[in-house]
Amino acid sequence: MPANTNYPFTALVGQDEVKDALILAAVNPRVQGVLLIGPKGTGKTTAVRGLADLLPVITHSLCPNGCDPAWARTAPDRLCPECRRKLAEGEPIAYTAPQAVVELPLNATLDDVVGGANARLSLEQQHLRFDPGILAHAHQNILYIDEINLVARDVLDAILDAAATGYCVVRRGRLAASYPARFVLIGSMNPEEGFLRPQIIDRIGLRVYVHGVTDAAERLAVTRRVHAFQDDPERFAADYAPPTLAAAASISTARAALPGVRLSAAAEEIGIRLITRLGIESQRTEIVLFAAARAYAAIDERPEVTAADVLTVAPLVVRRRRSSGAEEFLAASRAEEVVIQAAIAALRRRPRQPRTLARPAPAPGGGDGAAPNAPAVGAPAAPPAAARATPARRSRRPAPVGPATPR
Repeated sequence: MPANTNYPFTALVGQDEVKDALILAAVNPRVQGVLLIGPKGTGKTTAVRGLADLLPVITHSLCPNGCDPAWARTAPDRLCPECRRKLAEGEPIAYTAPQAVVELPLNATLDDVVGGANARLSLEQQHLRFDPGILAHAHQNILYIDEINLVARDVLDAILDAAATGYCVVRRGRLAASYPARFVLIGSMNPEEGFLRPQIIDRIGLRVYVHGVTDAAERLAVTRRVHAFQDDPERFAADYAPPTLAAAASISTARAALPGVRLSAAAEEIGIRLITRLGIESQRTEIVLFAAARAYAAIDERPEVTAADVLTVAPLVVRRRRSSGAEEFLAASRAEEVVIQAAIAALRRRPRQPRTLARPAPAPGGGDGAAPNAPAVGAPAAPPAAARATPARRSRRPAPVGPATPR
């Protein structure tokens, strides 16, 4: 079977939510990816690989520093010196090609994903030579991670950091490098093999519960189509070429129209009301919800998002947004805050007491608090208590006898 022949996306039987979520992510990368959750053998990987034939042709940058080719027209000062040199000499700084689906091997290491030093060239050239990893190939493409719940923790953290920032930063001792890594993350997993951490799930925008086809006629159709594809992949793909081309054209048109699609006030209001009613704390929810609704309206070739659009895509967005551990912590925090604020309010309502440290206590017997026998204002000050208590000592020496002073 040729490696470049995928099972046609339009030949999938059922699985409407899977197809809707993948198409929304292809139209608007701001939906922050898709997570497919379901048992084995339900067509998750087949659907993602088939999406590659629907992806549009886009402009890819040739600059290793991540210069946007559009800067050549809008902001040439932002281009790096190498790109400015190429433009001055008439060399290209970009090329056009369809988006691709880049798959992450399950046994990929951290160096495979982010890159590292090229040992051979470093020894030959006597200086460190950096080779970017898989994330560099995923730039402006789709990164697909099968069995995402089994990926090593450090590898998954590096991927999520790059997806959030748009750059991959690598530091290995004296080796430091960075390169652009903007991609759409699509993951699939079997919940029987364990689940993802809550903070990782929150980073992925759309969530789909993938169930097996239950209708007998549909299950038979799946079997027949798979057999036909295995017998002759090229012929089977050619039979589904017309709907595949139509779907690809629809996605390309929707991406071009997306910047002009706006949210109506009714759509914003009902989206916030839904999230508030569900008690979802994460504010990524409404960001992804409105991004998915805009993509849905763009596919339908409408310039404005309606409240019905928001409610249609809402199940894909709000699933698994609530966490029992977080809800317990927040409930305890709110209860504690109520006690703190009640104590503060009680003290504020309490009448202010006189400040005893600022003025002396009243003397026994009443009065205005002045000490008894205190001198009047302006009178000479009394001698110290020690001086009043000790009488003047008389001298015992006799007075000297001398001639009388004449008068």
